[in-house]
Amino acid sequence: MMPDLGKYAGDVLAAYGITFALLGGLIALSLIRSAKVKKRLQAAEERRKTHG
Repeated sequence: MMPDLGKYAGDVLAAYGITFALLGGLIALSLIRSAKVKKRLQAAEERRKTHG
């Protein structure tokens, strides 16, 4: 169910599109960074086990 946006429909839909794209990008970057940090943490824990 889409409300009638009149002459501003393009602007409103573009704003929604940009917002969702930015949110998706932030989520993707967060997941990628989380995976990298998790790998580094596991490697550090392994080094600690072998040297400690």
